[in-house]
Amino acid sequence: MAIRSLKGGATLHRWEDMPRERVNDMLDRRLITGDRMMLAHVYLKKGCVVPKHSHENEQLTYILEGALHFRLGEDQKEEFVLSAGEVLHIPSNLPHEATALEDTLDIDVFSPPRADWLNKTDSYLRK
Repeated sequence: MAIRSLKGGATLHRWEDMPRERVNDMLDRRLITGDRMMLAHVYLKKGCVVPKHSHENEQLTYILEGALHFRLGEDQKEEFVLSAGEVLHIPSNLPHEATALEDTLDIDVFSPPRADWLNKTDSYLRK
């Protein structure tokens, strides 16, 4: 059962039933999307680099396992490590980059949903 429809338009999802997309050799993801938000499991192998980018979408990143080294801002001068149990809020249009310091599972929440992830035009990740 990947998706189960419930009363009032609600839907029930199970992560293990959601398709796992191979974005590149170092990054996979699973997506659940509503009308105005998106929830993603992002699986990063140690050494995976998410290149500097920005987007209109507000983002919450919650690390379940592992750790990511983040660089924020146009100049990338704000640096820190986000570890398991920590959450980062990234406002709209803030440039950011991340490197997986170990195998990492994070949950990303986006509002609105990432159209580039849904239509697979996120070329900065597909290199």
